[in-house]
Amino acid sequence: MHSTVKVVFGPAHEFDLQVDGSEVLSFEAARAWLDEQFVLHGCVPMRGSGKVLIADKIVAVAAALGPAAFADPALALDYARAASGALSKALLRVDVAKHAISY
Repeated sequence: MHSTVKVVFGPAHEFDLQVDGSEVLSFEAARAWLDEQFVLHGCVPMRGSGKVLIADKIVAVAAALGPAAFADPALALDYARAASGALSKALLRVDVAKHAISY
């Protein structure tokens, strides 16, 4: 089984990332990768309470990386492996412009 993660920054910047099922990170590994990237890129909580949901981290990390970073196949694969593992979904759409995730 494989997973597809679509990252959308806008009409001109859409990335379809394919991940083999054996490459998807475990929940704990995915969460650790997203936590690391969230801090590394200076992301801030989207909610006034300061609570950061996994979905918020997935969107925030994509936004912080930006479209240019997704041109790097290794980084794009790492992101897709983590996003898919964190949410345990085979099909995931990350709409950065709308700050939304759909399955």
